[in-house]
Amino acid sequence: MVWMRRVVWLIALLAGAFLIFRAIVEPFVIDTDDPATYRNDWGGPSLVGVLAVHMVPGLLAAALMIAAFVRHRRARQRRRDA
Repeated sequence: MVWMRRVVWLIALLAGAFLIFRAIVEPFVIDTDDPATYRNDWGGPSLVGVLAVHMVPGLLAAALMIAAFVRHRRARQRRRDA
C-alpha cells in the first residue's frame, strides 16, 4: 500500500507542477493587446477571465504544495524531537 500512496503523490506533484508552469507561462503566450488571440479561450472573451481560468489553478496548486511541504516538515521535526 505504501507504493500506491507514493504513486498518487507523484501524480499529484506532476499535475501540480504542470498547473504552476501553465500559470507562469500563460501571460507570455497570449497577446494581451489583441483580444482576438484569447477571445475563444476558456474564460474568454475577457482577458481577466482567461487569466483567471489559466492561472488560478496554478496558484492553488502552489499553495497546496507549500502547505503539504510545511506540514510534512513539521511532522518530521516532531518525530525527530520525540
